[in-house]
Amino acid sequence: MKKIFCYLIFLLLVSSCKGEKLNTNNFEADSTRLPVFANQFYPGDSLTLTKAIKTFIENAKPAAAENPIAIIVPHAGYIFSGQIAADAYNQVKNNKYDVIVVLGTNHTTAGFTNIGIYPRGAFSTPIGSVKIDEVVSQELLKEDPDVTVNLAVHSKEHSIEVQIPFIKYLFPGAKIVPLIVGEPDIKMCVKFGQTLAKALKNKKALIIASSDLSHYPSFDDAVKVDNITLKTITGLNLSAISSEMQKEMNQNIDQLVTCACGEAPILAAVASSKELGANCGSIISYSNSGYSSVGSADKVVGYGAVVLGAGKSYPPADVDTLMTDPSYKLNSTDKRALLKYARKTLEQYFSSQTLPLPRNMNPKLKIKRGAFVTLKKNGELRGCIGHMAETTPLCSVVGAMALQAAFNDSRFSQLTQNELSKVEFEISVLTPFMPVKNADEIVLGRDGVVVKKGEKQAVYLPQVATETGWSKEMFLDQLCYKAGLSAGDWKSAKLFTFQADVFSESELH
Repeated sequence: MKKIFCYLIFLLLVSSCKGEKLNTNNFEADSTRLPVFANQFYPGDSLTLTKAIKTFIENAKPAAAENPIAIIVPHAGYIFSGQIAADAYNQVKNNKYDVIVVLGTNHTTAGFTNIGIYPRGAFSTPIGSVKIDEVVSQELLKEDPDVTVNLAVHSKEHSIEVQIPFIKYLFPGAKIVPLIVGEPDIKMCVKFGQTLAKALKNKKALIIASSDLSHYPSFDDAVKVDNITLKTITGLNLSAISSEMQKEMNQNIDQLVTCACGEAPILAAVASSKELGANCGSIISYSNSGYSSVGSADKVVGYGAVVLGAGKSYPPADVDTLMTDPSYKLNSTDKRALLKYARKTLEQYFSSQTLPLPRNMNPKLKIKRGAFVTLKKNGELRGCIGHMAETTPLCSVVGAMALQAAFNDSRFSQLTQNELSKVEFEISVLTPFMPVKNADEIVLGRDGVVVKKGEKQAVYLPQVATETGWSKEMFLDQLCYKAGLSAGDWKSAKLFTFQADVFSESELH
């Protein structure tokens, strides 16, 4: 489980758009670029990586785009954005390509403003190498002065590297042309688009723009900003894309540092696609790191899958909406979906070190609620952890708490894969917390209780009183002990009550 949090910490450190100068080229232009981010952004073991990509593709949005020319794909760690990336790749997986142009963004080399190409050799991955198309590379270098050989800008750049395993898995016979687009200059992108279209003439080609969306706003702000960005991109108007992103930045949205960590690759892909006949774009799916079982709703990164092509666009299958009905009550179908998702979260992590997104559920399960996930083995507690704040979609809370209960309940050893089939999942969905004046207002068996005094606090679910048979005084004393307080401290502490909708697999099988 520690690996999951390493992914998160590392991602936030390296995916910043602030640059770091690299002074020298560390390898020859005709060499193989070795993977830098294996075991960080994606699994470094070949079998695990293959399983991860296979799982993502199996769960991907169905292919629906007409005549795809380019796709826009996120480049975060697979545990955050791998499923959205797979949604984009699934739109083109049945095509055969001679060459795939991968347009990356510049995270590492301050002051780089051109288009940096890695002109020959190969990019290596844990599942094999992908050769570079030297013919297309040389034509781009010859025809466009903005395209320059720059190995330093590639040496520690993850935005292209994370795409290569998908390419190797899905298109093993294709060659690549890796380019880092240094800045979102419309004139440069239009000229490059013309040059690239000429170089790809009469070839079976795909263009990939590697870009995440908003960086670091709250969950709700990310949903709003990212939907505007995605819809603007589908219009294929370069000026509108740039101006809309700038407009959003001018709104002074808290913590928002960019609307797209890859605006330059997006503009270059749009310009190139239009030269090759694209007349529309379609949003395939959307998510952000707040939906991930290891993410946070306070500070998120957005991810979108988009296809640019020739034909008709179709209504986006997964444009996000904010859930605003706090009174919604779960039905049996909702409860089964949440239990299934909790189990699938652990199954997928054990098998491929990846995590599922909460899909194919009632959209109302995006309601922001607190929840606990309890694991029981042979009727005995095996782990229980909850999230009480109403800051995150319920479906995401369930996945996150399943992981926490399995791996981070300090009372128990970490759950093993062999135990999973023997464990029953129970979920407690919480109502909003309500302050009470004193203990007389608490009804044992109905109310869960939070005690808070100073910086110390603890919570008991409603079923604790029923399962233990404690009196109210014993219940509250034990709750104080759990918080690190003394018996009787509840008399002078702040008390909050809540109710819980509790359901388990055995009840809803």
